[in-house]
Amino acid sequence: MGNCQAAEAATVVIQHPGGRVERLCWSTSAAEVMRANPGHYVALVTLRVAEERQDGEGGARRTVRFTRVKLLKPKETLLLGHAYRLITTHDVTKAVEARKEEKQRKAQQQLLESRQNKTEARPAAADAEDDDDDKALDASLDQLARQDTDGNSRSSGARHRQWRPSLDSIDEAGS
Repeated sequence: MGNCQAAEAATVVIQHPGGRVERLCWSTSAAEVMRANPGHYVALVTLRVAEERQDGEGGARRTVRFTRVKLLKPKETLLLGHAYRLITTHDVTKAVEARKEEKQRKAQQQLLESRQNKTEARPAAADAEDDDDDKALDASLDQLARQDTDGNSRSSGARHRQWRPSLDSIDEAGS
C-alpha cells in the first residue's frame, strides 16, 4: 500500500487547459509534449508559500500562497515528480505584452519622477547656466565640424555628416 504514494511521486503530471490531467511514468522533453499538443507551451508549476499575514489589528492570520509558472524551453526535460501545465500560445503572447507594458509604465514613471526631482532641486539661476552650456556645446561642435572638413578629407568619397544629438530637446515648465 505504501507504494501507491511512491508511484504517484514518480510520474510527470501534465495539466491541460481543459482540466484534463495526464500522467507520464517517464521523463520526456518539452519539445515532445509541445509536438503532441500544437499551439501550447509547457510551463513548470511551483507553489510558493509566503509568510503568514494578519488582517488588521486582532484579525485572523492567513497564509499567502503563490503559484509560479515558468515557461520551459523545448530542449528542457520534464522531470519525474514535478507538475507541468500546458499554456496556449495566445495566453503566452498576452502575458508577454502585459509584461512589456508594465515595464514601459515603470520606466515612464521613473522618468517623470527624475524630471520632477531635477526641476524641484534646480534654482532659477541654473537655467541661465544651462543656456551658456548649450551655447558652448554648439560652438565646440561647429569647431569640430570645421576642423573635420578643412583638414581631414576622406579618400573613400563618403559624405560627411555633422553629429547631431539623437534626442529632441524637451521644454521644462518652471515651478
